[in-house]
Amino acid sequence: MQRLGRVGVAAAILSASVLACGCSTVRTLANTQPGAGAEARRMMSAWVDSEGDIAVATTWSRKVKPGVTIAEIEEAFASVAAEDNIRAVGNMPISTELELRSGKREKFLKVYSYCDPGAARKMVDFSPNMAAFLPCRISVVEQDDGLWIYTMNMDMLIKMGRKLPPDVSATVHRIRATLLKMLDRGAAGEF
Repeated sequence: MQRLGRVGVAAAILSASVLACGCSTVRTLANTQPGAGAEARRMMSAWVDSEGDIAVATTWSRKVKPGVTIAEIEEAFASVAAEDNIRAVGNMPISTELELRSGKREKFLKVYSYCDPGAARKMVDFSPNMAAFLPCRISVVEQDDGLWIYTMNMDMLIKMGRKLPPDVSATVHRIRATLLKMLDRGAAGEF
C-alpha cells in the first residue's frame, strides 16, 4: 500500500509537470506569429532528415547554376543590395586566408555581410538577443558538386518569434525578401 502511494504521488507530480509544460507551450504559441507550429514542424523534419544537422534546419540554400562565376554571384549580391538599400559591411574570404597560411589550394569559401542599420535597430529594440544574428550573412561554398549559397532561414525568426509590431514585421519581411532575392539571383548569376 505504501509503495502504491509513492507511485500515485509520482504520477501526480509527473501529470502536473506535463500539464504545466503544456500550458506554458500553449501560452507561448499564443504569443507567437501565425505559422509558428508549422515552422517548428518544418525545422524538426529537416533536422531529423539531416540526421541531426541543425544548420540544415536553420538555413536556406541554393545550388549555383553551372557556369555562373563567383564574380557574377558577387555582382548579383551587390546589385540586390543597391536595389534594396542595404549595405555591404564586410566579407571574410576564408579559403583565401587558408591558402595564404598553408600554401595549398582550398575550395572556395567566402562569407559576405550585409546590414540595414535602421532594420537592425528595430530588430534589436524589439529583442536585444537579435543582435547575435547581425549582420545578415550570405556564404558561397564550393563543394564537390559545384558552388552553393547559404544564408539564415529568416522564417524561423519571423514565424517562431513573439508577435511583431507592424513596423518591425514590415521591416523583417523586407529583409527576408532581400536575402531570398540575393540567394536566387546569385545562384542564377543575374545582376
